[in-house]
Amino acid sequence: MKINNSAAVLQAAIDGNGIALARSVMASADIAAGRLIRLFPNYSMQSALAYYVVYREESAALPRLVALKDWLMAEARQAQ
Repeated sequence: MKINNSAAVLQAAIDGNGIALARSVMASADIAAGRLIRLFPNYSMQSALAYYVVYREESAALPRLVALKDWLMAEARQAQ
C-alpha cells in the first residue's frame, strides 16, 4: 500500500494496516499516547529530517515485520 498523506499513513498504521515511515514530529503524539510504537526504539541518528518507522505493538511478531526490521537494520549498518 502506498499513501502520500502523512496523517493517512499514521492512521493506517494505527488501524493495523501495516507499518509507517513517518516524520518524528508527526508520529510523536501517537507514540506518546501508545497508539504506535517505534520499530527501532534503541536506534537513532541525528538528522534535520528525522523519521520513525512505527507500527502497532501487537504486530511485533509478524514474520513480515520481523523481516523488514532485519533488512532495515542491515541496510543502516552498511550505510554507516
